[in-house]
Amino acid sequence: MIHVAPSPDEVTQLLFDWSNGNESALESLTPLVYAELHRLAHRHMRRERTGHTLQTSALVNEAYMKLVDQRKVHWQSRAHFLSIASRLMRRILVDHARAHNRDKRGGGALQVTLDEAVFVSEGRAAELIALDDALTSLATIDQRKTQVVELRFFAGMSVEETAEVLHVSAVTVMRDWSTAKAWLHRTIEAVVTTAE
Repeated sequence: MIHVAPSPDEVTQLLFDWSNGNESALESLTPLVYAELHRLAHRHMRRERTGHTLQTSALVNEAYMKLVDQRKVHWQSRAHFLSIASRLMRRILVDHARAHNRDKRGGGALQVTLDEAVFVSEGRAAELIALDDALTSLATIDQRKTQVVELRFFAGMSVEETAEVLHVSAVTVMRDWSTAKAWLHRTIEAVVTTAE
């Protein structure tokens, strides 16, 4: 049996219907959502170092539960959904990394859903936290550049998809992407240099 992937328009329509209270739309959307979340989770997990056990299913389940709770979101498109899902996954991983660092220092034990499913090395936790801190700083200066990074880096969207979500031209996305990467690199380097 050949499985035909739904078009972005079909997914968008289901998201609209779900936003408007149609519970059967959520039932139709769930398998499609899980497929998209698995793709995003694999993208996030590929950045982990070799030799560490990482289970995408735990990240997918946690993100899915958070997405289902997003009752007040008025979904604009499949790309909008992927943007929010990617941001949620980033937040879950960063929260886990921060908890890992706190526990290592003997701080209060914060329970994170992924504690048993995801092992984050000390170096990886520090990198993830540094990137998150840099993105948070960038957001105070230029929110759109932060969104471009989230969509391109975390959600794996193309320049064209990112332009569609942000309602800007592809040229603007490429310029923002280039500027944001340079800014993040300088900011993270400054933090690393100061720490040494």
